[in-house]
Amino acid sequence: MVNVKKVSDCPSIKKLRQKGLQILGLIGLSILAEAQIQVGLAQSLNNLPDDEAAEVLQVGIGGTPPFLVESVNGDFQGIVPDIWETIAFVNGWEYELILQTETQAALDAVATGELDLLVGPFSITAERLETVDFTQPFFVSGLGVLLPEESPPIWERVRPFFTRTALSSVGVLLVCLFLVGNGMWLVERRHNPEEFPNHYLHGVGNGMWFALVTLTTVGYGDRSPKTPWGRFIAGVWMLISLVAVSSLIGGLASAFTLALAKLPEDAIRDPGDLRGTRMAVVQGTTGEAWAAEYRAKVVQRPSLEEAIALMEANKVDGVIFDRPTLEYYLSQNPDLPLRVADFNLNTENLGFVLPYDSPLAVPLDVSIVALEEDGTLVRTAQDWLQGELNLE
Repeated sequence: MVNVKKVSDCPSIKKLRQKGLQILGLIGLSILAEAQIQVGLAQSLNNLPDDEAAEVLQVGIGGTPPFLVESVNGDFQGIVPDIWETIAFVNGWEYELILQTETQAALDAVATGELDLLVGPFSITAERLETVDFTQPFFVSGLGVLLPEESPPIWERVRPFFTRTALSSVGVLLVCLFLVGNGMWLVERRHNPEEFPNHYLHGVGNGMWFALVTLTTVGYGDRSPKTPWGRFIAGVWMLISLVAVSSLIGGLASAFTLALAKLPEDAIRDPGDLRGTRMAVVQGTTGEAWAAEYRAKVVQRPSLEEAIALMEANKVDGVIFDRPTLEYYLSQNPDLPLRVADFNLNTENLGFVLPYDSPLAVPLDVSIVALEEDGTLVRTAQDWLQGELNLE
């Protein structure tokens, strides 16, 4: 009887089977470990800040010259692009700039997460902080008022002489001269008919002439009182003249000053003069609130250029906007008969805008403070405000 062995019972085959199972087990463990590593990597990437996980930041940019200037080839230049490019380079960020033409729409885009960041000269206000966050300020500005600088017409120069103050001063003077002239004529006509004739018009006329030369201290000496009452009236009039002259000179000097001055009487010299005036502002800017604060009539326009066009058409009395922008505008248009008022309506800190809890906040703040400490912020602003850079 022949004994037949199964192949599976062979010791060598059993060893091979065990080796194969071990190899398969190792391969399975390797696959499982690789899968776990990939899951861990994905979780780590999800936990990274947006600036490291995202490939390109969506950065909105807005503003007006000198903060944002579009050159002839379409590139963004100005104070804001120069500062932002430095910050992005230091932090190694890749980004895409998206032009924003309306302030409120840009702020809303940040609040909804459509934009990762908004760079530009945006005023840091309590109202805006309710919906978005701001970086450390990179510029301290203030609202200025752009006004026309046209020479006033002839009527504007003559009008001060017809104000209530000037006319009342002259009127009171004429009444006083008339009363003194009549008094002198009444007491002197009988005893001094040569100088104060009995004829009413001639006598009172001489009396008024006497009062006038006494008032001006010229004292020609062609008329003088000879009666005690005449001397009494003359003495009282001399004392009154001391006060009358100073009051009269003050009123007339004010009228002369206004007539000869470059500015008309109703010119805007301080914030209080804005009351009742028509002021153009750019929609969505803080100029609207401050114009209302000073009781001006607000006229909104989408852009600064349109607001200035309103003033040039004499439809508004001035334009309220950031002072650096207004001064830069005049430096680029020196022939325009415009000026920036000598006062500011407020002081504003300008910063970049980002959503709350943004991972970009800390590196942005650190970068801005560092640029301030080494003088980069000041140098950049001075270069543009002095017009030293060529936009071509």
